[in-house]
Amino acid sequence: MKKYILYTYFGLLLLFPIVLLFLPATFFDSGDTICFSVLFFDQECYACGMTRAIQHLIHFDFVKAISFNKLSILVFPLLIISYFKEIRRLYNILF
Repeated sequence: MKKYILYTYFGLLLLFPIVLLFLPATFFDSGDTICFSVLFFDQECYACGMTRAIQHLIHFDFVKAISFNKLSILVFPLLIISYFKEIRRLYNILF
């Protein structure tokens, strides 16, 4: 049973970036915020706009990404490194 869950997790990890590539860059741009800092204190935190910025970075829209969150330029490479480390870890476990 544990292997089945790991295979499912591995498949979802491989599918996730493909889905983000096929979504338009503006997919997350509209809608209300769910950030607790904005909802409770009416003040943006360091992560506000990060999802929208990362989505724009995936689509190589750097100017728009920086306008949403300047830290996304640092976070995006770290996400990529973490993603590939997790893929390699799961691959070593499963195969």
